[in-house]
Amino acid sequence: MTSETPESDDELARHERAVSRLTVPEERLPTAPVKRVRKAYEQVYDQLRDLIMRGELSRGERLPNEAVLAREFGVSRGTVREALRVLAAQNLIRTAKGAGGGSFVTLPTVDHISSFLHANISLLSESEDVTLQEFLEARELLEVFAARQCAVRRTPGDLERMRDTIIEDPAKLGTEEHFVYNKEFHSAVLDGCGNTLLCIAAQPVFSVLQTNLARDAMSQRFAKRINEDHRAILAAIEDGDAEAAAEQMQRHLAYLSRTYQKMWRQSTGVDGD
Repeated sequence: MTSETPESDDELARHERAVSRLTVPEERLPTAPVKRVRKAYEQVYDQLRDLIMRGELSRGERLPNEAVLAREFGVSRGTVREALRVLAAQNLIRTAKGAGGGSFVTLPTVDHISSFLHANISLLSESEDVTLQEFLEARELLEVFAARQCAVRRTPGDLERMRDTIIEDPAKLGTEEHFVYNKEFHSAVLDGCGNTLLCIAAQPVFSVLQTNLARDAMSQRFAKRINEDHRAILAAIEDGDAEAAAEQMQRHLAYLSRTYQKMWRQSTGVDGD
């Protein structure tokens, strides 16, 4: 039996070192985040949503029926049906039955989003997770800015809409009617500011405050003061005086805040502080 020579030992050592450089220890293996594989209906939803948001499927356009969509996407009709359900829940499509029925592209509107936010913000107020003070602070931030912008951006139509909410004789109207005029005035100011996102944010806050007020507590004196405040705000907006409009709105909301504290407690039984 022939013994190994020193040269062969050197070659073996070099070989082992070379192999060790090529082998990465398990603890040194790079890690990659595990990506969740999206379900089939989610992938169909993603593609349809993308087509809608890019405008390739326009508002009012009728989608192909479930069988056609299933064939196009290579999935079952049940998968397509689930994707359409999610799109409908997000108000991206509406589904109608009957001979002229089907799924039609709708796209969400400002009113739809505001209503959705209103419902959820109302839940927060009822669960006492949002206080009256937080509502009032948010309203001041949004509506004072809106009044300032409205004075700059308002259109003749906006001014006419605001004028229509001013009451000649507040004593002739009942409480419910006063609240309708009040809501319409503030809505007109918000719309007149020309900022859609601000309208979406402000309308639910205003609506929750209105809904939670004890409406039977409104006095004629209170109604008259609100109407006078609206006149002052409108006058500043008509003059195009942004700072005066903001100042009048801030003064109006400060007056309302003191009354809201009492009315909120009567309506909810919750301390406004």
